[in-house]
Amino acid sequence: MAPTKSSNVKADTPKESSTKSYKKVINDKVEVILQSRKNANEVFDLLEYLQSDKEKEIVCAVHACGKLFGDLMERSDLFVGKLPQEEELMEGGHSADDKYRMFMRHRYNGCIEQLLENMEHKAYQVKETSLCTLMKFVSTEGKFPLQKLDWCEHYSFPRELVQAVVQRLLSESEDMAMLISRFQEFLEMDDVRYYVMCSVRDHVAKVMEKNKGAVMPTFQNNAFTLLTIINMPSQESELNNFMVKQGVKHADWKAAKFKEHKRVFERTWLVFLKYKLPGSMYKKVLVILHDSILPHMSEPTLMIDFLTAAYDVGGAISLLALNGLFVLMHQHNLEYPDFYNKLYNLLEPSVFHVKYRARFFHLANLFLSSTHLPVYLVAAFAKRLSRLALTAPPSALVMLLPLIYNLIRRHPSCRVLIHRPSAEDPCNDPYIMEEEDPTQCHALDSSLWEIKTLQNHYHPDVAKAAQAINQPLSKIEEDIDKLLELSTFELMEKDLKEVPSTVPLEFDKATQLLQGSRDVLGVHFCLE
Repeated sequence: MAPTKSSNVKADTPKESSTKSYKKVINDKVEVILQSRKNANEVFDLLEYLQSDKEKEIVCAVHACGKLFGDLMERSDLFVGKLPQEEELMEGGHSADDKYRMFMRHRYNGCIEQLLENMEHKAYQVKETSLCTLMKFVSTEGKFPLQKLDWCEHYSFPRELVQAVVQRLLSESEDMAMLISRFQEFLEMDDVRYYVMCSVRDHVAKVMEKNKGAVMPTFQNNAFTLLTIINMPSQESELNNFMVKQGVKHADWKAAKFKEHKRVFERTWLVFLKYKLPGSMYKKVLVILHDSILPHMSEPTLMIDFLTAAYDVGGAISLLALNGLFVLMHQHNLEYPDFYNKLYNLLEPSVFHVKYRARFFHLANLFLSSTHLPVYLVAAFAKRLSRLALTAPPSALVMLLPLIYNLIRRHPSCRVLIHRPSAEDPCNDPYIMEEEDPTQCHALDSSLWEIKTLQNHYHPDVAKAAQAINQPLSKIEEDIDKLLELSTFELMEKDLKEVPSTVPLEFDKATQLLQGSRDVLGVHFCLE
């Protein structure tokens, strides 16, 4: 059992420290315990240092415990199997050796409990040292198992200890990002990675169900941080770095199978994304989705529920969710009929004034790049963009007009929107801007009179771009990527740097001496 909190080793220094440093005292106790079983009770004094009020004493004691119990495991001085209650040690039936091993095994369990508590200590050095010592115990227990396994699915890997470490890393009240980043070193080992993912999956499901799926920002941020530092192998041959070797049965071990790693990775992410996330986390997940998550999933299309829920959040998150859906449609043959309807409804006047405008139109151009889209759909997008152009800022219009022209280039059937003499009166425009369904907005019955209107725009660059529609459009598309990030300041800088070739001047041509067409000179001057 671990020592109680009412320890006599607090701010006061132990008696021996009057003549020796605490390091000397702690290290001597370790040596004494290892030298003779008669000194076994000295372990209580050692464990008390794990609860000291002094950070340096705790760190020194953690290292000492790591050495002590590591050596005891290597010497087979810890009891192996189901551990009896400590009260049963005094009963008959146990040899002196077994009683010693059981006693030290209880002290080992108490040390584990205290190290787990120290992972939530206010001092980072205590947290880090406790974590590293616990992982050292994982490695040692793997080589010298403390359990007699009756089944072989997990072999000799100490998964319970890993589960306990993961539960502390996934704190519900404290941001553990720094400690989790330190833990990344251990995730490079394939077996540790496998059992960590299993532990995260089970613990997230347990905690979220206990809280009825309510948003838990701190807990979910810790879980996301831990999941994102997992570097998955891309093929079977990369599984060659294990903390625990399983000997001849290694090939049959689940942690050594690439397919099992992918399966656990997929299920872990699906469990994590099953519950409602904090608003800011949707964007973090969607940004890494197609590079770090989907490639390692056996069935990427299972992400559709999460992406649909993310779309409903709105704003930039909706756009990123559509990007994820597009990847699933394009690379994994997902059928999602409402995709373009959702994209169409994201086209609002506010989209020109948000910080993700460039990304939005880059993706919109990508989504509409196919020449196999139906004409009515492309016409609906062209018309909606034209209507939005009436109130868009010049920096957006310089990019928006070439985008509309590219849509018409890809779909020549949409040229009817340009050449429709019967639709010259904007008051009788059949297009329904408020209609959410592009099939019902009557865009093909309308025209792009809005672009004609923009030919009288106050900004010369916009007016010039709008006049391009007066001439037959070339077959070569315009590259809009260089215009996506264009700002109003850059437009003004461009105008200021241009040197005009001719300067228009207003003047009166003189017909006689001191007389012009409006006789201004004759009013103010005379020849006398």
